[in-house]
Amino acid sequence: MHIAWLGKKSPFCGNVTYGREVTNALLDRGHLVSFLHFAQEEGVDDPMGSGYQEVSLPCLYKSQVYTIPTLKASKVLKESLKQLRPDLVHASLTLSPLDFVLPEICEELKIPLFATFHTPFDGKRRNLQSGRQLLSYQLYAPFLARYDRVIIFSKVQRNFLVRLGVPRQKVAVIPNGVDIQKYSPGASTFKSRVNAQRLFVYQGRIAAEKNVESLLKAWKQSNMSKSSKLVIVGNGPLSSALRPFYGEEYGIIWLGFVAEEQQRIQILQAADVFILPSLLEGLSLSLLEAMACGVACVATDAGADGEVLAGGAGIILNTARVTSQLHTLLPLLQDHTEWTALLRQKARNRVLERYTLSGNITQLEQLYHDVLQQPRVQLSSRAWG
Repeated sequence: MHIAWLGKKSPFCGNVTYGREVTNALLDRGHLVSFLHFAQEEGVDDPMGSGYQEVSLPCLYKSQVYTIPTLKASKVLKESLKQLRPDLVHASLTLSPLDFVLPEICEELKIPLFATFHTPFDGKRRNLQSGRQLLSYQLYAPFLARYDRVIIFSKVQRNFLVRLGVPRQKVAVIPNGVDIQKYSPGASTFKSRVNAQRLFVYQGRIAAEKNVESLLKAWKQSNMSKSSKLVIVGNGPLSSALRPFYGEEYGIIWLGFVAEEQQRIQILQAADVFILPSLLEGLSLSLLEAMACGVACVATDAGADGEVLAGGAGIILNTARVTSQLHTLLPLLQDHTEWTALLRQKARNRVLERYTLSGNITQLEQLYHDVLQQPRVQLSSRAWG
């Protein structure tokens, strides 16, 4: 099967990780993958011989949140698809205007079109940020209805899209998955390197929707032991504003963005507790990676993260009172090692049961197969010319 994957290679974010992990897994299973991504210059980057090639789509600007293509990007995309002749297109949606024209392009070329819709949400709509996200869902829904299938991460998100008019039969719930061989419990020297007996970790963007300041405030107010450390992994627009007020004098270590994946894994393997205080999420890959490494996890019920931890696999916070809840929990998680040991085991088991990358790819392959088997215009009559 030849899959044309439309996604991002940079800057680093969950969308980038998702695209890398899924396309690599598809290649490992013998599929042909063409990766179309946004860059400053268009063109084909790699030869086809290895079963993989990259096509650059011109853009004016791209960030971790959205992408602005050039005016000619849609033409480059269409011409590239004509030349590639894929069996299907899978767009890992990048909050770009191309997301809205892609159904028209694929309808003209008679190519089945899939989307993974990453846009985070708070299903209970408890804050201003979630109101903005609701607008994003309302904007996207009419266009998602024209895709052959839309992949989302939770039943709550599916019901949300269906209420906005996306046909239920077009919405498939396939959660994110983790490579459980790579992300697994293991020995790590990181805790000793930062001189910690108890290690708490946040990993992700330092942005308003991630609500990192609520965690920092709770840590500062909790009078944690000097042997307990909070490590912040990641960067973002709020980093420079927060770091001066929450520094090493409070046991907080800012690592910034850690590019090396194995180093990030070693941090998780050393961690006792992983905390994700987000106001908005889709389904956090960072959370799943921590769980796969056997870390006790605390996260809000934003997006699908509450579903992941439900039933005792972790501790679920209400997004409305994150600081006060963490102020109570942090000393307990510090002192009760038996409790965190139990949570570590349950976190790993939950990933093994529901969130493996292998299981994710098997579901995705079946979805591809089901759509390709539906009656369509014959392949020989596709409008390539």
